[in-house]
Amino acid sequence: MIGLVLAAGAGRRLRPYTDTLPKALVPVDGDTTVLDLTLGNFAKVGLTDVAIVVGYRKEAVYARQAELESKYGVKLTLIDNDKAEEWNNAYSLWCARDVLKEGVILANGDTVHPVSVEQTLLAARGNGQQIILALDTVKNLADEEMKVITDGSGAVQKITKLMDPASATGEYIGVTLIEPDAAEALADALRTTFERDPDLYYEDGYQELVNRGVRIDVAPIGDLKWVEIDNHDDLTRGREIACQY
Repeated sequence: MIGLVLAAGAGRRLRPYTDTLPKALVPVDGDTTVLDLTLGNFAKVGLTDVAIVVGYRKEAVYARQAELESKYGVKLTLIDNDKAEEWNNAYSLWCARDVLKEGVILANGDTVHPVSVEQTLLAARGNGQQIILALDTVKNLADEEMKVITDGSGAVQKITKLMDPASATGEYIGVTLIEPDAAEALADALRTTFERDPDLYYEDGYQELVNRGVRIDVAPIGDLKWVEIDNHDDLTRGREIACQY
């Protein structure tokens, strides 16, 4: 199993920081970036091979590759997304379809979270699950969050931003464990998703899988501090909590 980071998006709501940097390289604790935190988490759970999907301002990631490899004791493989500024992240994850075959812990490049999330996902393996989503069942939800409804057995029924927050089981935080056996089906669902609409999210690909009868499980992460950094308010929150990890 390897680590996988999606770090191709433009992050326009974080300008001027993202005028020259991808979102994953915006500092959140001194010189420490979201990518630093994620690579540190991966290393702590023994994932020493990491693939990063890059696109917007990818040269900044390439420039730091050797430094990051040395700092965290990992080997990085950079995967170019040629449509990063045109299409949404369903295509971005599909670009990593070959590494999915190795089994991955996928982390969005804009999610500040503690290593306990990766530990929770790894601990949840072993009962035949193919895909396990890290789920926050504590947070009060609003319209922007990627919300999930599960059935009584903990399987995902629906994943979308477009639902009544009161009906949701919790929020998907942008970290997923994907077993090798799920790679082919997920890649096909992602292709169907971005071919239908290139503006769709990879979570819409998860929904496509569910619609096809594939079970996706969740692992509640408990009451912990994390944030998805989309805008300047999120960045302020990220800087408040990043120093605690």
